[in-house]
Amino acid sequence: MGVRGMEKLREVGGFVLPADSAPVSVRVPDAAASWRLGRREDARLITGAGRYVGDLDVPGCLDAAFVRSRVPHGRLVAVDTSAATATDGVVAAWTAADLGDEVPLVPVYLATPGSAHRPCPALAVDRVRYVGEPIAVVVGADRYVAEDGADAVRVDIDPLPALVDPGEAAASAVQLFDGLDNVVTDMEFGDPVPDEVWQRAAVVVEGVYRQPRLVPTPMEPRALLAVPEEDGRLTVWVSHQAPHRLRDDLAADLKWDPERIRVRVADSGGGFGSKSGTYAEYLVVVRLALRLGRPVRWLEDRAESLLASPQGRGQNQRVRLAADADGRMLALDLEVDADVGGYPVGAFVPGETGRAAAGVYRTPDVHARVRTVVTTTALTTPYRGAGRPEQVYAVERTVDLLARRLGMDPAELRRRNLVPPEAFPYESPTGRWFDSGRYEQALDLALELADYAHWREEQRRRREAGGAWPLGVGLCMFAERSGLEQKEVAQEWAAIDVAPGGGVVARVGTCATGQSHETVFAELVARTLGVPARQVTLVEGDTAEVPQGVGTYGSRSTQVGGSALHRAALELIEEAKRRAGPGASYANGVVTAGGRSRTLGELAAAGEPLRVEGVYAAPAAYAFGAYVAVVEVDTELGVVHVLRLVAVDDCGVRLDDEIVEDQVRGAVVQGLGQALYEVMPYDDEGRPQAADLLGYLLPTIGELPPLTLGSTVTPNPNTALGAKGTGEAGCIGTPPAVVNAVVDALGEPGIQLPLTPEECRRAVAGREAGVR
Repeated sequence: MGVRGMEKLREVGGFVLPADSAPVSVRVPDAAASWRLGRREDARLITGAGRYVGDLDVPGCLDAAFVRSRVPHGRLVAVDTSAATATDGVVAAWTAADLGDEVPLVPVYLATPGSAHRPCPALAVDRVRYVGEPIAVVVGADRYVAEDGADAVRVDIDPLPALVDPGEAAASAVQLFDGLDNVVTDMEFGDPVPDEVWQRAAVVVEGVYRQPRLVPTPMEPRALLAVPEEDGRLTVWVSHQAPHRLRDDLAADLKWDPERIRVRVADSGGGFGSKSGTYAEYLVVVRLALRLGRPVRWLEDRAESLLASPQGRGQNQRVRLAADADGRMLALDLEVDADVGGYPVGAFVPGETGRAAAGVYRTPDVHARVRTVVTTTALTTPYRGAGRPEQVYAVERTVDLLARRLGMDPAELRRRNLVPPEAFPYESPTGRWFDSGRYEQALDLALELADYAHWREEQRRRREAGGAWPLGVGLCMFAERSGLEQKEVAQEWAAIDVAPGGGVVARVGTCATGQSHETVFAELVARTLGVPARQVTLVEGDTAEVPQGVGTYGSRSTQVGGSALHRAALELIEEAKRRAGPGASYANGVVTAGGRSRTLGELAAAGEPLRVEGVYAAPAAYAFGAYVAVVEVDTELGVVHVLRLVAVDDCGVRLDDEIVEDQVRGAVVQGLGQALYEVMPYDDEGRPQAADLLGYLLPTIGELPPLTLGSTVTPNPNTALGAKGTGEAGCIGTPPAVVNAVVDALGEPGIQLPLTPEECRRAVAGREAGVR
């Protein structure tokens, strides 16, 4: 099936958009009130009526528990499962040896050079490379029995040296994979900056930063239930973001026709990127179910999730930034050593940091070098933002260094260097195309909402008065890629059916993990067709009902999936008019031709099913934003108090303001976690040091600061819908703004994430030592 084009329609389906990309509002006819649903999902989810993998009652279901390495790196000498198999209620216990030549390999997300030479087995073979790596699996009559059996398995490992820091691992003679160095890929983006550019610059600043590892911590950890069917097919229930990808990966592993596998996603308690892959546990549980001929379920608990689930971030960064005496940026150089853990299954993510290196600034020379490095730590894979938060943090911290060196207000320095509206579409020196942007407008609104001048005056007053609670103001500007650039995933399948009774079923290849698709997409289809939203039902997350799809990640759901539904609905209108006869017109679910009017339902009842389906293209787009944070720091305790946080986001046309704002709030909270609390620490021996949520800190409602949300609207010029993604913006813009504010308060640019009391007291001590 061909991919439908990207026509730049500007007045369609109730949406009125301008021919250019000027900020606008979306208006709809007065009947729009009938399109409002309220959130369909809320009632069942907040009353405990949600249906998750753990809620499914399947007769004869067994439970799986995994035996995991407690050693960061070592030779796997022996695994003895005899005591486990002798445990009452244990049905089976497997190691890699029990699978023989059939040990499945964990698929990589997007292959990068070198990843194929460092395969990740679903159960450890010969060597373990991180604490938490699966070594064996035990299946029992229930979860308690399975875990008792797992505790009885005896594992003998001959330890080898651990490698925790990616920079040190890159230079180490210790090899995680025999005969291969620990650098998996060495990527460059843009051309190296000529020496004369640095030499002629009036000022050059350099920043060194560490992006700590983060654990995504969705409310519902990973979960999968594999059910062999009597007809030889397989049904897989899973908490996932991309069911079609999982189906195809399972089919490839089993050498099956994908049509034999049905993947179903019920309610899902969050994902944040961590549920978009095909993991070792999934492959093993499916094999177990098929061999035993019985349903097998695996539910990851919180301790297991902290220990072994995929993590995010993890970069060592070095940035150089050159400017002339007026603050015009001349060159930027970014060097990254990215930690991909024991196996490079997610090694493509750091490439996003390099591609986006230029950010929102019109810098003539930009170069990025990104090395992905294996270490003896848990895998890193996409986590909310997937490479863009890392890039923005590195650049925005360094822009503040430049402002400090020049004695210039950081807002003015940014304004002076932003890519202007007339430059779009803009190709950055690293080869990334930015479709549209009005960055200065977002900055102006953020400064206004924050009352920037007031806080600068208050800061001056406090500095003159002295005291132990200095105040700081921090800024961040960013552009967020939403959707993906690769042609095969810059599209989505959608279908719309009208039943004889007038009901509308919309199907799309996305998959919700908390983004209110049931509400937003139903309202979108209803608005486009001009029918009440109660008539529209959304179907997604089921490969039997939705034959193809890409999924939900990279802020692509509305931009790509929503655009696909919008286009399908428009095509359905055209099909209805064609059936009605020459000269037909359409309005609010009624087709009129030759003096006769019929509803969509009546038209569907009169002949063949009224249905449209297709694969619709929507290229990557670039949302953007400006964030301002105001903080004060208790220098005695080292505690950061965020007094004010302003987030101005431009995600193009908003389909539902309330849901967009809730997406931003959620991402902002995760950004606060990254800035102030979250880190998965490893000791020098490679052992993770946080075993529960007392050790791995998350912000609670008590830590939420006053949050002001603002928006501008610059429509996506590449789709009729005009929407861009917004789900990742808050965790991109918040950390640099908060950290820049703390640096502004303390005057200590060497501070590193997260800004724990210990880190802040260290910064205060460093400042005081400098004063003396």
